[in-house]
Amino acid sequence: MRTNDAQMLVLCALTDGPLHGYAINAAIERVSGRRLGAGSLYGALARLEAKQLVEPLEAEDRRRTVRLTRAGRELLEREAHSMARLSGRVFESAVPDEVGYLDRVAATELGRSYKSDMLDALDVRPGDTAVDLGCGPGTDLASLAGAVTPSGRVIGVDSSQEMVERARGRTEGLAAVEVQLADVHGLPFGDGSIDRARTDRVLQHVADPAKALAEVRRVLRPGGRLVMGEPDWDSLTIDCPDIDVARAYTHHITDKVVRNGVIGRQLARLAQDAGFAVPAVVPVTSVFRDVHAADQVLGLQRNTERAVAAGHLSAPASQEWLDHLATGPFFAAVTLYIVVAEAAS
Repeated sequence: MRTNDAQMLVLCALTDGPLHGYAINAAIERVSGRRLGAGSLYGALARLEAKQLVEPLEAEDRRRTVRLTRAGRELLEREAHSMARLSGRVFESAVPDEVGYLDRVAATELGRSYKSDMLDALDVRPGDTAVDLGCGPGTDLASLAGAVTPSGRVIGVDSSQEMVERARGRTEGLAAVEVQLADVHGLPFGDGSIDRARTDRVLQHVADPAKALAEVRRVLRPGGRLVMGEPDWDSLTIDCPDIDVARAYTHHITDKVVRNGVIGRQLARLAQDAGFAVPAVVPVTSVFRDVHAADQVLGLQRNTERAVAAGHLSAPASQEWLDHLATGPFFAAVTLYIVVAEAAS
């Protein structure tokens, strides 16, 4: 019996005590957002009574009140335990550490592909000074170092001391690379001192993207280039029979989880406002057909739990959602935009 069956909805509605038909439907609507038709409701009650999962009480008026039997409660408990085991097998419940998460995304085929596209678009030349803004644990510093050659210079910048230390450790043998603790809103470089700059999924988290872009424009030399890769989380689509639940999940990610959830679509405009020319915008759409692979990037169960806590999803609706994601054919997609910006010569 699936949690979205009429019978299961009726059983869930009765967990707090006996109810009559109208009250059962009202309880179902509160937790699922919809009512059962009269035929579905009373058909479900009849089948549950025949299975001895519910039983009628003596009527005090014309309304027929029913309650869960012991067998009905046991069935609900088994379903709950089964779903908990299923979720535990399919979804990560613990939040991965930030370095582990960044390494995981970078190691995917998609991660390697779009990062290679960003490096090509950056068009780094031997001898250039290139800056990786929000370099994290140094994931991309080695590839930049290879592009500038020993005659050039690569500077990793991050506002986290932990990330700076990790990046320094990973690039210790690369003479062209240095890593600095700094904020993208106030870069420690002179005007026009940088040839190339990049941001990779960084501006979605900063306090003021427009100010950050103005600061990058300041430090880039005339003819210098900035390449940005940022997602538009409002483009996140996950297939589910209940499209309203899928939309609510996406809205939660966009509105609550990510500070600048639609930065991907805003990048070209913000770059032009900061004084850049924008010769290219390239969409990169990630498509997931495997729930495990998607969960590694999207944190489906963790973010569903947060959506419930924020009031975007009801607990029963969220369980139906996770049940479908774990057991049904899976499809999800989200688009990241690679934006090329150039400082006027």
